[in-house]
Amino acid sequence: MGTVPIEPYTLLFDEGDGPGPGLPADLRATYGGDWPLPAPPPGRPHTFTNFVVSHDGRISFDEPRRSGGGDISLHAPHDTWLMALIRARADVILTGGATLRVARRHRWTPWETFPAEQARLARLRAAEGRAPLPLLVILSGSGDIPGDAAALRVPGQPVLIATTATGEARARVAAGHLPHLAYHISPGEEVDLAALMASLRADHGAQTVLSEGGARVYGELLRARLIDEVFTTASPIIVGNRPQPAPPRPTLVEGVAFSPDAPPRLRLLSLRRHGDYLFQRARLVWG
Repeated sequence: MGTVPIEPYTLLFDEGDGPGPGLPADLRATYGGDWPLPAPPPGRPHTFTNFVVSHDGRISFDEPRRSGGGDISLHAPHDTWLMALIRARADVILTGGATLRVARRHRWTPWETFPAEQARLARLRAAEGRAPLPLLVILSGSGDIPGDAAALRVPGQPVLIATTATGEARARVAAGHLPHLAYHISPGEEVDLAALMASLRADHGAQTVLSEGGARVYGELLRARLIDEVFTTASPIIVGNRPQPAPPRPTLVEGVAFSPDAPPRLRLLSLRRHGDYLFQRARLVWG
C-alpha cells in the first residue's frame, strides 16, 4: 500500500470527454490531466470498473493467498494510487461474494490502497457532495459471504447485500445482526443487476458506481449493458496458464460470450504511463 507521494503520471493521450466535473488542481497535477465525470444515464448510476491485467490477459494467479490484483500489479504505487482515486469518486463500490472471500482483511474505503492520500481524497469526496465513505454493495445470489470479513465492519460505511430470498437467509446467518447492513432481494435464483442499479439510483441517490467484482461480475454487467467506463492497468508481467485438466487462470471477462457480429468495444479516452505500466481509460461502445 502507498505510504509516500508518487511522481506524476506521463500523459500519452487524452481525448477529453465532455463538460462534466473534473479533478481539483492538486490531483490533476499528479494524474497528469483531468478526469471529467459525465452525467449518469437515465434511471441508473454512471458505472465504471477497474482492473489490472497481465501482458497475457490474466487478472489473477488464482493461487492460495496469491489471488489478488496486487500480485498482478506487483503492488505498483501508481496502480494503487489510481485505485484510490477511482474509489474516491464512487458513491457505491460493488464487489462479489467470491472477491470478499479471498480478501477477508480488505476494506473498501477509498484510501485503503493508498493511506497517504486520505486527506486529499476525503476533501475530493466532500467537494463533490459524496458521503464520507461509499456504500459497499456485495453481490451474492447464494448469500455465501464470509461473516468475518473486515469489510462488513468498517465504522461509518453502510453495507448492502444484493442477493435472492434463499441467499438472504444464508447471509443473515453468516453476517449476524449488524445495524448498518441492509439487503436488496431479487426474485428467482439470480440477482437482477438492472433492478439493483435502478434501486441504487432511485433509493440511494447514487450518481456513480465502481465495480470491483471479478471477471464473472464484469461479464454479467457487460451482458446487461450496465458498464459505461473501464479503467485498465496493463502490467508488464506474464502470468501464463495451467495445463489441463487444471482450471484456467481467469481472464478479464468470464461467463459470457459475445457474437462476432456485434461485440461491445472500447473507445480509448486517455492513456498514461509510468515506468513499464500503462493506464488506460475507455468508454464502452455497444454494437
